Amino acid sequence: MTPMKRLLAECLGTFILVFAGTSAIVVNHTTGSVIGHAGIALVFGLVVLAMIHTFGDVSGAHLNPAVTLGFAAARRFPLNEVPGYLLAQFGGAITASMAVKLLFPQSITLGATLPSGGWQQSFILEAILTFILMLVILSVSTGAKEKGITAGIAIGGVVALEAMFAGPICGASMNPARSLGPALVSGHLDSLWIYLTATVLGALAAVPICIGIREPGCCDGKCH
Repeated sequence: MTPMKRLLAECLGTFILVFAGTSAIVVNHTTGSVIGHAGIALVFGLVVLAMIHTFGDVSGAHLNPAVTLGFAAARRFPLNEVPGYLLAQFGGAITASMAVKLLFPQSITLGATLPSGGWQQSFILEAILTFILMLVILSVSTGAKEKGITAGIAIGGVVALEAMFAGPICGASMNPARSLGPALVSGHLDSLWIYLTATVLGALAAVPICIGIREPGCCDGKCH
């Protein structure tokens, strides 16, 4: 695939992820909790599953700056392609939140991730959640490609699972782009730093653990 096709796939995939997930939150609030917390978690898991199957063979369907940085740290993804992927992911997320605002102008937060308690609790929780997610991704992917039935189900399942139990506490972002989009468009920037830093730290922490568990050669640039 050409670089432009990969970037377009990342942008569109992240747009759909953020649009579907945050719209579920907004609709749930607007309709008086008809969807429910479990339904929101399921939406995030299902849209990740769908996007992996849609774009996995094009761009790897990272859809997440923390995942891209994790792949780069594991030497499964070229460093020179990281900036383009990050711009595409953040651009897709911001555009998605602009679309949600256009459709639901009455929403105050646009589905932004916000801590329900102290920042320390949410920071540690987001780091652990992203660590688990990245560890699963590294284990079921080939190089920097998340593709195949097993990868889609495993990754989407982890996203839904973690959103199910941790969403009410920290928002269960696990994704800097998913948090930046609604925060920037809605103006709720106070806690954004948590989701931009904890998620990346969690993803990077998963790399040496995966290297310690897997056979030699998994994360040395030979998995492409």
